[in-house]
Amino acid sequence: MANTPLMPKATAVWLVDNTALSFTQIASFCKLHPLEVKAIADGEAAQGIKGLDPILTGQLSREEVEKAQRDPNYQLKLQGSKVVVPESKRKGPRYTPVSRRQDRPNAILWLVRNHPELKDAQIMRLVGTTKPTIAAIRDRTHWNSANLTPSDPVTLGLCSQLELDMEVEKAAKNAPLPMAGEVNETLMSVEDSTSEDAIAAAFSLDPSKPIQREEEEEIDADAVFAKLNSLKSETQDEDEEDDENR
Repeated sequence: MANTPLMPKATAVWLVDNTALSFTQIASFCKLHPLEVKAIADGEAAQGIKGLDPILTGQLSREEVEKAQRDPNYQLKLQGSKVVVPESKRKGPRYTPVSRRQDRPNAILWLVRNHPELKDAQIMRLVGTTKPTIAAIRDRTHWNSANLTPSDPVTLGLCSQLELDMEVEKAAKNAPLPMAGEVNETLMSVEDSTSEDAIAAAFSLDPSKPIQREEEEEIDADAVFAKLNSLKSETQDEDEEDDENR
C-alpha cells in the first residue's frame, strides 16, 4: 500500500523505543491495531524484530515526530521513502511489445550475421525469442526468410546498446583460443622458406625457370704469372729499340 511505511512492525518497534508517541498515533501511522502496538511495548509481540528508523529512511522528518509528540491528536504523515526497493528480475525471455514483435526476425538475422559468436541463449535475452526461431533463421528455413532484412536490435528498440555490448563482450571472453597445432600449420620450415620455389614466389619469379647463379671464376696462378712475364718482356724490348734509335 502506498500509505504504509516500509516494514511496519519494525518501524513500530523503533517508534515505541525511541519516541513518546501514543499507541494510537503509532498504530495509525504503521497501519496496525493499537492493541498490537501495546503488545510490542509490553514485549509480548514482535520479539526479535530489529527496529527500523523511519527518519533515517526518509519516511518521517524529525519535525513531524516532534510535532506529533506535542499534540496527541496529531496523526503522522508519511513522506516519500528514500529507500528504493529493487524489483526482482523476471526469469524467462524478455517481454517484447506487440508492436515490436514483427521486428524480431530482422533483429535475429542481424545478430546472426554480425555477431556469430553470440549463443542462442544470449540472442534470446536480447530480443526475447526462442531457439527454434533462431535455428530457422540460421538455416534459412523461416517461413518469411525471403522478406527478412537485417536490422540492428538497438535501432528497433528491442534492447539497449549497453546490453548488446555486454553480451558481445561476454561471448568474446568465452570464445575458444586457437590450438597450438593450428598455429604451427601456418608457419613454414626453414628448408621450405629458403627453397627455390619460395624465393621465386617471394620475388614474383617464374618457378619453371631455374634461378641463374653467377659461377665463381677460378683463378689460375700460372696463367697470371705467365701474363706478367710476357708484359715485362715486351716492355724491355721496347726500351732496347728506343736506345738503338738514339
